[in-house]
Amino acid sequence: MTFGIGIVGCGAIGEKRAQALGPGGRLVACADVDEGRARRLAAERGARVLANWRDLIELPEVEVVLVATPHDSLAEVTRVSAEAGKHVLVEKPAARSTAELIPVMEAATRAGVRVRVGFNHRYHRALRRAKEIFDAGSIGEVMYVRARYGHGGRVGYEREWRAQPRLSGGGELIDQGPHVIDLARWFLGDVTEVDGFAHTYFWPMPVDDNAFLLLRTPRQQVAFLHVSCTEWKNLFSMEIFGRDGKLEVSGLGGSYGVERLTCYRMLPGMGPPETTAWEYPMADDSWQAEMADFYEDIRLSRSPSAGLRDAFETLEIIEKIYRMSGLDHRA
Repeated sequence: MTFGIGIVGCGAIGEKRAQALGPGGRLVACADVDEGRARRLAAERGARVLANWRDLIELPEVEVVLVATPHDSLAEVTRVSAEAGKHVLVEKPAARSTAELIPVMEAATRAGVRVRVGFNHRYHRALRRAKEIFDAGSIGEVMYVRARYGHGGRVGYEREWRAQPRLSGGGELIDQGPHVIDLARWFLGDVTEVDGFAHTYFWPMPVDDNAFLLLRTPRQQVAFLHVSCTEWKNLFSMEIFGRDGKLEVSGLGGSYGVERLTCYRMLPGMGPPETTAWEYPMADDSWQAEMADFYEDIRLSRSPSAGLRDAFETLEIIEKIYRMSGLDHRA
């Protein structure tokens, strides 16, 4: 079975999504406020171009909508798509706030459609393998997670849409933050206590460029997270500490460095642990793997493993940090 795909938002992420459709999807139509971008993406794949995303959603041949717009449009496009009976993959964070996301959740439930949120990092090879090892109990009961995620910024960063509160809903915390929050919840489960601080240190913009989070579960397991756009050299690092060992993921490929997973297993006498490492220097296949999983969600009528509830929980954490920091980026 091949699904008819419509893409709303034809920038860099929309292009990645188009390249990752695989045999399960066929690009039918593209829509973007920049019609030239939509035309370029559509021309490469023989798809239609529509100036209005609502017209794309109305096409009967579009069964699945991929939403890759700036944050201010994510919720509306997803909600309207769900109301039209379309399945949706929407990029994280899926909305600028929990209040904006609630009508989307209600619409998806009423329509009985599948909505997956693009927490794409779950599908990186190193993280997939780490989750397999973790779920097998190889490092024992989890104690805490430590993660850092940052990029170096670029000239003019403070003038991009991510630096405009009305469009973004916030800064670095709502940009790269959702990925590490989601990964922490993926390993630890639900978080009930939230502490942290978001601040602007360097970029002359009205949104945060760094955020520091301390999240706790009911069992006092902790996630200590830092997201930054003053990293200067792109960085991804995540460590999962268990009673019997530790998993360490570093790099995401490209400018983040070679993707690696290292498993450290404690020996009976402790001391230096038994160490096994994997490297993944090949091309990133996370986008294809995520899309294939979504096709299965639809075929099997199952709830996506990364869904709207995960987005809601993530946004709720982000909102708490912003309140603690005296920031209201939606004002």
